[in-house]
Amino acid sequence: MENHRKRCAMKIKLLLPLFILFFNGNFIYSQGNTYSVSNIPDELKKNANAVIRLNDIQIVIESQRKIKTSLHRVVTVLNEKGDRYLNAGVGFDNYIKVKSIQAIVFDEFGEEIKKIKKKDFIDHSAVDGGTLYSDSRVLFMAYTPIKYPYTVSFTCEIESVSTALTPMWRPINDYYVSIEKDTYTLNDFANLGLRFKEKNFDGYNIVSNTTNTSLSYAISNVPSLKPEDLSPSFSKITPQVMVATEKFHYNGVDGQAKDWMEFGAWIKNSLLDGRNEVTEKTKQAILSLVEGIDDPLEKAKKIYEFVQENTRYISVQVGIGGIQPIAAIEVDKVKYGDCKGLTNYTQSLLEIAGITSYYSVVESGREIVDFDTDFASLAQGDHIILGIPSEDKMIWLDCTSQVHPFGFIGSFTDNRNVLAIKGNTGEIIKTTVYPDKDNYQLTTAEVELNPDASIASDVSIKTKGIQYDKRFGIERESKKNVIEYYKEYWSNVNNLEVLDYTFENNKEIVEFTETIKLYASNYASSSGDKLIFAPNTFNKNSFVPNRYRNRRLPVEIQRGYLDEDVFIYKIPMDFEVESIPDNIQIKNKFGEYSIEYIVRDNEIQYKRKLLISKGDFTKSDYDSYRNFRKKVASNDDSKIILKKTSNHD
Repeated sequence: MENHRKRCAMKIKLLLPLFILFFNGNFIYSQGNTYSVSNIPDELKKNANAVIRLNDIQIVIESQRKIKTSLHRVVTVLNEKGDRYLNAGVGFDNYIKVKSIQAIVFDEFGEEIKKIKKKDFIDHSAVDGGTLYSDSRVLFMAYTPIKYPYTVSFTCEIESVSTALTPMWRPINDYYVSIEKDTYTLNDFANLGLRFKEKNFDGYNIVSNTTNTSLSYAISNVPSLKPEDLSPSFSKITPQVMVATEKFHYNGVDGQAKDWMEFGAWIKNSLLDGRNEVTEKTKQAILSLVEGIDDPLEKAKKIYEFVQENTRYISVQVGIGGIQPIAAIEVDKVKYGDCKGLTNYTQSLLEIAGITSYYSVVESGREIVDFDTDFASLAQGDHIILGIPSEDKMIWLDCTSQVHPFGFIGSFTDNRNVLAIKGNTGEIIKTTVYPDKDNYQLTTAEVELNPDASIASDVSIKTKGIQYDKRFGIERESKKNVIEYYKEYWSNVNNLEVLDYTFENNKEIVEFTETIKLYASNYASSSGDKLIFAPNTFNKNSFVPNRYRNRRLPVEIQRGYLDEDVFIYKIPMDFEVESIPDNIQIKNKFGEYSIEYIVRDNEIQYKRKLLISKGDFTKSDYDSYRNFRKKVASNDDSKIILKKTSNHD
């Protein structure tokens, strides 16, 4: 489902990465300079799969409808994993023209191996099969290395009418790649009102020179970054310069905006107005659908379900269609649309029922990426959702989803700033935040432990919030996939057999219930007259983040959650408890963890609670958090020992 929704990303997001990654250069790097790998400083080779020898971009804005970009990118690939950092390609469409493109391949001694001209580049669609209409294409270098290391010098010049797509500067894009030199120059000769914002410069030696009409940045000799568990996204920790102009153009449409209010007005007036009509037949169907319903949210729910049942998602990314929705009457006719079209269509149907809603631009994905509240640009946002105001809160709908409950957006667009189009203006507001304790999972089980060390059990798993979002998709899987899923989920249970299962998806309260009947032979260990088993059979958490001698990055837990478990073990009649772990209770700023054991006759009750709190923490907090997770993992693996008492006739 999530991949299906990801294809909704607006055309700007399909092309923008190509600007950021590929259009980075000019031609100032002398061809007489050797590309021998021996010239790379040793500190740049350490922990690197590739070295960016030069990544230079020159941008010239000649008018509101003309922007030229030149690049020269030189990358030394040290091993097979470094191939992905070449980025020897360029995106284009009917509005972006490739004026020149060339690549030269050198061996490790800097000797030329091959020259690749424009005619030798592969021309391929830039989108996948989920897009019905698109003019987005990419030219990329086809080269299979025969030996490592090697170096590629890639040059390109492009020309575009879309000044709304002014490339940003983001020199550090991934782990395991170091930078010898990266430069960025922009000149606004058209005086369009250059705007820019520098972020995350602290700790980096950046040379800059900025005026009202020009930007210049350079960074050099940056060692590669190694990934660290629970570190923030690159956008939060690496340098970047966001760039936009007050006046701009996008594929046939002029615009002007210096803040989000004006940007929202442009979207409303240039992209949305006049696109909300539907057929009279549909209008009457909607009025009939909500007839007799007084509650506005109940009306909205009926209409949302109508859209889910009568339309399907497919992407449209041609020209202005990359950011402008298909007219509602067209969606009404063909019964499909992308995120823009389906959201606009849903909003149009809600208008018929007298319900106010806000067309809203958001950056989607499981990793939470926020809009910059004080820097408006078309480069932010790749998805459209709908907000319905209700008293003091907002009800959010993802109109591309045919399966999510009304008012539940899950982890795809939760807890982030969006641009909501309210009336004739724009406003930054936040989507639904799912508190830690609302991301809830309750696992209960009655387990019969047999003398032969096998177990038979009925297990129930109830989930809400983000945990619901992670699990409810299983109900649409085949029986084979469901059984494989549980065997992997309970990989700590050897010889697991799933005998039966049922699902209940309560969309009214957004709760998913899984009921599973299972059997496992030899779950416990048998040693003489003793049985040894781990009481945490069904929710063992063994995650312990990696250890780092010198942690470099801060810690971020984007979403918290709460797990509660109650397992009742019926032990064989001729066995008794010989050894049982102590109860435990831990509470700190990272969360809570507790286990309680209750023994009654031939029954052991195991009660467990694990709360992980979301939050931002310093790098000095990392060891404390890691120790907390070590205690959780260790206690989740605790064992109970039973011993045989006597034989019964």
